[in-house]
Parts: sequence; structure tokens; C-alpha cells
Amino acid sequence: MTDRLPDPLARRLGYLLKHAQQRLVQAAAPAMAPFGIDGRELAVLTVLGADVPLSQHEAAGQLGIDRTTMVAHVDALEDKGLVERRRSPHDRRKNIVELTPAGQKCLREAGQARDEVERDFLAPLGADGAAEFVRALQVLVATPPQPDQPATAAGSISPRSRAAR
Repeated sequence: MTDRLPDPLARRLGYLLKHAQQRLVQAAAPAMAPFGIDGRELAVLTVLGADVPLSQHEAAGQLGIDRTTMVAHVDALEDKGLVERRRSPHDRRKNIVELTPAGQKCLREAGQARDEVERDFLAPLGADGAAEFVRALQVLVATPPQPDQPATAAGSISPRSRAAR
């Protein structure tokens, strides 16, 4: 992709988000390589490294991925010695997944490397702009979709935005 965006795409949010995410993944890959994990696996380690022990199913829910994908991630991380499964003492049908000491170290060090990549990636926005951008994304991701709002035709103004004028 060139530095100049094609005019028809310069205002397309989906296009911009997709390509920004692709650039971030490309920038992060070399930083993650020494730890033998990728960004998806770092996300799994991050969720599993929280203070509350989680089952595979609970972790999948937090990550927004299906069970089959979660099992594949946990299998890969278990093969690398970064997580271990154990039966829940409260519900023997559940597998609790916990970080091993190597997994805790990997999470800490890979997390620091990823944080540095993200700081560098967001540097063109300045510190305040980067913080505002991240906050805006957090709001968008945390806001549940509103299926009860009718779709509007392209170019028309929704009743909600008309009222805001």
C-alpha cells in the first residue's frame, strides 16, 4: 500500500481500520518472534493471565472467538509450555486454563514488546492523540450494537442524527 490513499477510500472507515490493523500486525510480528507467539496468542495469554481463573469457554467468550478456535490456541500454547489445563475444583466438566511460570514470563516480556510497537505505531498521532484514539476505539468496541435502530438509505439522515442537529 502506498502512503497516499486513493481518494474514494480515504474516508471509508472499514478500509482505514483494516489497513491500520494490517500495518500494526506487520510491525508487531518481528517484536513477537523472539517469544514464539503472535498477537492472537498474546491476546489469549493476556486474558488467561488475569486475576480470575478462566475456563476455555469463558476465555473464548472474553476474546469473542468460537470454542474450536480457542481449543486450537490453548493446544498451541500448551505445546509451547505456556499454559496448562486443569479440572475446575468447582465443576469437573470445566477445564481451567492457567499460565505456567514460562507463560507468565512470556506474557510480561511479549506484552512489553507489543506495548513498545503500539507506542511507535501511534507516535504520528502524538501522545494525546494516541490516547484519545485508543479511548475512542474502546468506546466503539464496548458499545453493543443496536439492532432496534432501522437502517437508513445511503446518504439519508437518520432521525437520531437529525435530532442532534
